[in-house]
Amino acid sequence: MDDRQLKKFSKYLSRHLRHDPGRIGLVLDEGGWADIDALLAACRRAGVRIGREQLAEVVERNDKRRFAVDPTGSRIRASQGHSIRVDLGLAPVVPPAWLFHGTVAGSLGGIRAEGLRPMSRQHVHLSPDRETAARVGARWGRPVVLSVDAGAMHTAGHPFWRSDNGVWLTAAVPAGFVRFPG
Repeated sequence: MDDRQLKKFSKYLSRHLRHDPGRIGLVLDEGGWADIDALLAACRRAGVRIGREQLAEVVERNDKRRFAVDPTGSRIRASQGHSIRVDLGLAPVVPPAWLFHGTVAGSLGGIRAEGLRPMSRQHVHLSPDRETAARVGARWGRPVVLSVDAGAMHTAGHPFWRSDNGVWLTAAVPAGFVRFPG
């Protein structure tokens, strides 16, 4: 599979495993898991031809490790980023002292006023390093990397979770815990 096809299938799977499984007649369980055979059948009904081998390649080659397959190899889910309610079953963990969030300049006013909110997703996504946050922010334009005082948030009682692919999650980041560049 070439990189263009890989990206196309990854976006298609993200849309249906994170946001709108019903659109293709797919049902996720409470943990966000879908039966792989049911997923492949739903894709075929929707006119998208993808087989088990291609699906395995999308999971394996995705640079952000967006998808997880369960140990039995029979179920798949998105690692994080859901706009639909799912329980990923992640235990709260102590975050590092600082985490990072990539955004663009046009969002800074709202962040200064309200902090970081999950918007249409279940959680705010934070990166463990500035470089990853810059790549995330660059998807929307020229990136601005914000620092989040995760250690102070944790001390103040805000829970954090770490997804299977290393993305840090929290319900929201109040503005007082966000450090702006410059």
